[in-house]
Amino acid sequence: QVRLVQSGGGSVEAGESLRLSCAVSGYPYRSYCIGWFRQAPGKEREGVAAIGGDDSTFVVASVKGRFSVSRDNAKNIAYLEMNNLKPEDTAMYFCAFSGDILNILNMPRGDFFKSWGTGTQVTVSS
Repeated sequence: QVRLVQSGGGSVEAGESLRLSCAVSGYPYRSYCIGWFRQAPGKEREGVAAIGGDDSTFVVASVKGRFSVSRDNAKNIAYLEMNNLKPEDTAMYFCAFSGDILNILNMPRGDFFKSWGTGTQVTVSS
C-alpha cells in the first residue's frame, strides 16, 4: 500500500520561499508520478505541478517561473519548491501518487491519482 508523508508547509511573508516534501513508501518500482495540488478555502482544488515516471515535469502557468517540482529517486521524496510566494498561494497543499503516468505533457487530473497525502498548510501574508 502506497503511503505519502508530507512536510514543509508553514507561514511566510510575501516574497519568501518554501519547499514542500512528499515522501513515498510502499511502492516497489522507481517509475511513478507525483502530482501537487492545492485547495484554498471556498475554492476548488487545482493542480499545481507534476513529475512523471520518466522525470518529465509540468508546472501550471499560474505559478510557472516561481514553482518547480523535482524528485530524489534515491530517497523516494518529491519536492515542490515555491519561490516568491504571494498571498494568493495560500492554500492546503497535497501531493498525490500514480503508478500509471509516465510522461507528463500537461497537468494530470486529480482522478488519475490513487493515493493522496494528508496535506500541509501554506499561508502567505502580505
